[in-house]
Amino acid sequence: MSSLFETLNHKPLADQMRPNDLNEVVGQNHLLGDKGPLGRMIQNQNLSSFILWGPPGCGKTTIARILADKTNLTFVQLSAVFSGVADLRKVFDEAKKRRMAGKGTLLFVDEIHRFNRAQQDGFLPFVEDGTVILVGATTENPSFELNSALLSRCKVFVLNRLNDTALADLTQRAEKIMQKPLPLDEVGKQYLRSLADGDGRYFINLLEAVWQYAQPNEILDKDELEKLLQKRLPNYDKDREGHYNLISALHKSLRGSDPDAGLYWLARMVVAGEDMKYILRRLTRFASEDVGLADPQALVQAINAWNSYERLGSPEGDLAVAGLVVYLATAPKSVGVYKAWKQAVSVAQQSDSLMPPKHILNAPTKLMSDVGYGKGYQYDPDTKDGFSGQEYFPDEIGHKTFYHPAPRGFEREIQKRIDYWNDLRKKKNSP
Repeated sequence: MSSLFETLNHKPLADQMRPNDLNEVVGQNHLLGDKGPLGRMIQNQNLSSFILWGPPGCGKTTIARILADKTNLTFVQLSAVFSGVADLRKVFDEAKKRRMAGKGTLLFVDEIHRFNRAQQDGFLPFVEDGTVILVGATTENPSFELNSALLSRCKVFVLNRLNDTALADLTQRAEKIMQKPLPLDEVGKQYLRSLADGDGRYFINLLEAVWQYAQPNEILDKDELEKLLQKRLPNYDKDREGHYNLISALHKSLRGSDPDAGLYWLARMVVAGEDMKYILRRLTRFASEDVGLADPQALVQAINAWNSYERLGSPEGDLAVAGLVVYLATAPKSVGVYKAWKQAVSVAQQSDSLMPPKHILNAPTKLMSDVGYGKGYQYDPDTKDGFSGQEYFPDEIGHKTFYHPAPRGFEREIQKRIDYWNDLRKKKNSP
């Protein structure tokens, strides 16, 4: 018959390390500390429904279990991936019976964003009347994935990705349980933490794997560790928030003229498997929208990089895209054309039926000529200055100024031309 100690040693390390108290949960002190909102709920013995939003392996399920235990609530767990209306109805019926017996229920719903809008609405009456304390867990932005009615009744608490310090704390705790040091040198330990990508659950599995693979008295280095463990793919989904977060980071790094940060976020997207055509589309947009005429070559460079990538593919074509990122980051920036276009569209929408002034209309027929089409038009190249200064806006709205060049890059030269033409226009139109 096996002893209790032998049975414990056969349990997975993740089970042995599962926290039983909030102070054992690493990396979330902003929520669980004495002054944190969840810590205060424990102190006051008064839980309200809330949503835990955070990356995989940051402790969402563990926190919910501990909260239920510390507030004497029955813990019930559902996964939105595997549960339907019938499962919810059963949970609510059982919770009503407990409530009548004076016992509360904490309903933990993992991946709550997987429930559709109608199913999410089904929680509302039971949350409002206190039949259950709802704790939803999601890796996706609740603002996009949960309906407003449910969000209005639940606080949202953001959990952190486990940082290097938190993962180091997990390592020390695991070493105490295993009663032996982790058989890695310092570089190997750092590499192991990087493999986890902030996921505590995955990191504990990696720790267990290292102890299983290492020979007695063996200390593994980074190279040996790479041979034993397969690198995990980054947590990235092209139709989810991570996709938009990284492209936003790339865009804003370029706008902030930081080529190094731009290269980093580009690399993050490429490593995660992002479609390079999507990246190139956004970079081309950046060239026309954020650089604009401050550097007219930016758009040319974007199209050239796109063509190069189409011809070379990856990985050879990646360098052309990296070069474009550096070019755009270091180019002068101007949204002069972007703002001018927005204003022009706005005025056009308000005056969409106004005729152009007659002097700039062609007169292919005698009737059109008789009513004044083309009368008084001046052909600018034939004028002394190559500029007639005539009006081209509809008579009803008069001249408008939409475009204001930035005082940098090529737009400084454009501003000089505009100033020159404005002076000529004043002279030609003065009495």
